[in-house]
Amino acid sequence: MKEMKQGDFKQMLKELTEVAGPPGHEGKVRKLMGEWAATAADEVYSDRLGAMIARKGNGGPRIMVAGHLDEVGFMVTRITDEGFLKFQPLGGWWSQVVSAQRVEVVTEQGKLLGVIGSKPPHLLSLEQRKKAVPLDELFIDVGACDKDEAEEMGIRPGDVVVPYSPFTEMNQSDIWLAKAMDNRLGCAVSVEVLRRLEKTKHSNTVFGVGTVMEEVGRRGAFTATAAVRPDIGFAVDVGIAGDIPGVNRDQAPCRLGDGPQVVLYDAGHLPHRGLLHLVEETAEAEGIALQHEWIKGGATDASHIHLYDQGVPAVSVGVPARYIHSHTSMIHRKDVEGLIQLLVAVIDRLDAPKVEELLKG
Repeated sequence: MKEMKQGDFKQMLKELTEVAGPPGHEGKVRKLMGEWAATAADEVYSDRLGAMIARKGNGGPRIMVAGHLDEVGFMVTRITDEGFLKFQPLGGWWSQVVSAQRVEVVTEQGKLLGVIGSKPPHLLSLEQRKKAVPLDELFIDVGACDKDEAEEMGIRPGDVVVPYSPFTEMNQSDIWLAKAMDNRLGCAVSVEVLRRLEKTKHSNTVFGVGTVMEEVGRRGAFTATAAVRPDIGFAVDVGIAGDIPGVNRDQAPCRLGDGPQVVLYDAGHLPHRGLLHLVEETAEAEGIALQHEWIKGGATDASHIHLYDQGVPAVSVGVPARYIHSHTSMIHRKDVEGLIQLLVAVIDRLDAPKVEELLKG
């Protein structure tokens, strides 16, 4: 069991982001998250698909705070005679961010460094150079001379591949860079919320959850919600930071460093109005700047959490991140701190009468 100390959040996030865990292969992430959660929870267990569920308390309203364990990655489908690896994306990838990136191939014998290759531009026609290379034309080069050598390295079809991108504190130390911020950030936040609730007088049963297979259709949110049976649900994820060249505020309004965000709309979920208002009112009362996001394409685990049984009041909250669904993402420490403070303050206000009021509509 890990001993959680003040200031350990960055270390927890570093460890979580650096573990490999694409959809369907979250076991190592679940184990690590469980070790951190055990420092603050009364019980840590799993559902049958592999979610990490940490319970704190045993009475009062049941509050679910869920990130997802998985990250976008790839799966080896075939080894060519020349020793190159063909692959299947696991989650949403766009080919323009994939080529020439370093990756780690996760085998039973350990990790192998590779690079995603493609045909050199010198061999492309002028028309081909104007287009992104399709994913099915890319391959992974691990430096093998042929298929036999790749197999001797331990590579087999079905092995998973993740970006090689160690956790890095940028030149501006409040800016953190890593792979899998989507969504080890949500997992780390759910654990930290459990830890900080030790200092409040709330009367709820709070569940910090890491769901599985979010990036391939939010599948694990179904089973984790059934295991928790929440009265109230929070999906914690990263959103899109629009503070980069070429993006305007109508496309992505949120900015790094301007505070946590709450999602007003996505393709699978509309927030419960009463719970949304409580989040907004709490942010104002606590002096926490709150950004509003809407997502035209894509959805979070809230899309399935809110449909459990007769319905669960739910909202999606998070922080803006640059470059999600690529080999590395960037977030701001102050946004994360604001998000943790906000969730703790909202849960502290969710006593039985308030939850009953929300459940009535």
